[in-house]
Amino acid sequence: MTRAGSHSVTEFRFVLPQRLEASGPPEDRGLLRDSVKLLVSDRGTLVHSTFHELPRFLRPGDVVVVNASATLAAAVDGTVDTVGPVVVHFSTELEGADWAVEVRAPGPVSGALDSLEEGTRIGLSRGAVATLREPWPRGSTRLWRASVDGVADVVTELLATAGRPITYAYVHERWPLSYYQTIFGRTGGSAEMASAARPFTHPMVTDLATSGVVTAPILLHTGVSSPERGEPPIPERYEVPEHTARLINDRRAAGGRVIAVGTTVTRALETQATPDGLAVAGVGWTNLVLSAARPARVVDGLITGWHAPGASHLMLLESVVGAAAVRRAYDEALARGYLWHEFGDSALLLRD
Repeated sequence: MTRAGSHSVTEFRFVLPQRLEASGPPEDRGLLRDSVKLLVSDRGTLVHSTFHELPRFLRPGDVVVVNASATLAAAVDGTVDTVGPVVVHFSTELEGADWAVEVRAPGPVSGALDSLEEGTRIGLSRGAVATLREPWPRGSTRLWRASVDGVADVVTELLATAGRPITYAYVHERWPLSYYQTIFGRTGGSAEMASAARPFTHPMVTDLATSGVVTAPILLHTGVSSPERGEPPIPERYEVPEHTARLINDRRAAGGRVIAVGTTVTRALETQATPDGLAVAGVGWTNLVLSAARPARVVDGLITGWHAPGASHLMLLESVVGAAAVRRAYDEALARGYLWHEFGDSALLLRD
């Protein structure tokens, strides 16, 4: 497991007005997936565009690296005798058939319940019971290691029959799981959508290919986020395939750039990166925290959504393009009415 860097959040602070929180998918606003706004930051210049114009901002020889993880219906209703109704977020599958879970009160609430303790039993559907064993990872105040008693493969069956996508208070309606999938998702395992890739469409990928830009996959199963707390990212399972690492190194040697689609891709690639900037294949768990103290070595730019104030994702952006570029892009997005969160607008941030 990679050693974590500093867990302090970025010094960059801003206020996000509620009107800039995307409360539903762009389709509900009469837009296609690839019609959301795109802010491009390249060598000190900011350009306003739309996402389907992305190919014109990339160059022949660039590699666009995507996350092949698909989203689970990871929120399940439950009951705790001493509390009443709760919602369990199944975050990460652990060894021994245990899961890391977050337990919240139902409805548009902020934060996990803090009244739970080791041994708490949560009644779920189909007679399943989740028992909280210990905080996960050690020292956490939000996530728990839980074992689930019931029929074989109970969690898989539970999510398939009783689960729904995890949502937060800014999303006002429930949307089908298909709205939380990207075109690259192949292997189920993410508690929340790797949302930077949501605006991609198959015609766009064709446009990229015909312009000399190649796409390559990694796999990183995302755990639950915590947009209302300034927490470091939790450990996550990843895989960087051999063919992806080889392609990245070949293209970079020929002058191409590595464009990561999202913080998940950046984290996976940088976990395996050598100090001199080579991509290396590998499988495992990462607790890497990217920041100015641990800058990106392989990734030359990234496609990303807009992250909440105080989120550790902001440190990751700074690790790729620098604090000044991130601050300038965010100031511009706030001034121009870009929308935040998984159903919001996008940015292409390129290293100077």
